[in-house]
Amino acid sequence: MIPIRDDNPTTLRPLVTIGLIGVCVLVFLWQIGQPAEQQERIFYALGLIPAVLFGHAELPPELVTVSSSMTVLTSMFLHGGFLHLAGNMLYLWIFGNNVEDAMGHGRFVAFYVLCGIAAALTQGMLNPESTVPMVGASGAIGGVLGAYLLLHPRAIIWIVVPIFFYLHVMRVPAFVMLGLWFLMQFLSTAMMEGSGGGVAYGAHVGGFVAGMILIPFFRYPEVPLLNRGPAGPRRGPWG
Repeated sequence: MIPIRDDNPTTLRPLVTIGLIGVCVLVFLWQIGQPAEQQERIFYALGLIPAVLFGHAELPPELVTVSSSMTVLTSMFLHGGFLHLAGNMLYLWIFGNNVEDAMGHGRFVAFYVLCGIAAALTQGMLNPESTVPMVGASGAIGGVLGAYLLLHPRAIIWIVVPIFFYLHVMRVPAFVMLGLWFLMQFLSTAMMEGSGGGVAYGAHVGGFVAGMILIPFFRYPEVPLLNRGPAGPRRGPWG
């Protein structure tokens, strides 16, 4: 189930969404420009390692680049491969503009970072002794999806569903697509709990829930939740 667009116009140019995508792409280009052994060192130096964050382990001194608490932020801009980056940026592009539109540029920066922090801490607490570096923007983007669900549950999302060798394009309401996405992440979290799997499903769930909790406080007062109609007038772009 791959989203390709939504039928949900905005009133603001999504400068922060574009900026976040740009930063993630530039960081990824920097990553892949390093020698192979240096790329692995980057994951350990700037990725979030739960065991280090919660004091169960220490990095070798030569790998310490920032404090363990700062890796909650730096890990959001690293990605494990092209498909990891492309998938995250696709979701951010489709859903981020409407969430940014609902709160303005400045608030969206704070909202995105808080969702990313909540996502990282959720994943870390599920497996606090893990020494596997956690990287990627998907936790913060999970928060964007949670906010979108509360803002525009009936917006139409165009999705591609692979059926054997055929790609079927469907139009579904946001609450169907995002509800199924969350259910899959939640079930995967339950099945993967305690394992060292390569996908941080717990971060996806934590970010999504954080986004749903935070959006009532970050949206403009005139922006309704569970909106059924087109976007209304907005105040200034920076809130």
